[in-house]
Amino acid sequence: MSISAANGLFSTYSICSNAAGIAGNLFAFVLFVSPIPTFRRIIGSKSTEQFSGLPYIYALLNCLSLICLWYGTPIVSPGIILVFTVNSVGAVFQLVYITIFFIFAEREKKVPNGIGGVLGVIQLVLYWRYSISNEEPTRPLLESYA
Repeated sequence: MSISAANGLFSTYSICSNAAGIAGNLFAFVLFVSPIPTFRRIIGSKSTEQFSGLPYIYALLNCLSLICLWYGTPIVSPGIILVFTVNSVGAVFQLVYITIFFIFAEREKKVPNGIGGVLGVIQLVLYWRYSISNEEPTRPLLESYA
């Protein structure tokens, strides 16, 4: 009797979890497409005007580095395909936005100092993490204890 109750609870949990994940993916997709009017304006005027490209770079780093590559891959944490798909779609959108921004940006805006700083810190952390031992890491760089 307890097995059937556990299966009922698990199925309810699975349904609710998947529904929340799908809803989260839909909301994230809406957030990823929200800059489209801005980029239509940039393409139409062939200038980035006063827009900054940093939010798109930070969003790309968020999709790729912390969530998608270390925590959100199905290999590292099985059963979280929704996290992986939303971050992969977000990374594609951000790459397109950054490409458009760099095509139409003025020379002064093409290489902001913040990009180099952020990428340099990430590179140093990765170098330190993988150079402290000669053996293959058994744990991912970032883990979830939830």
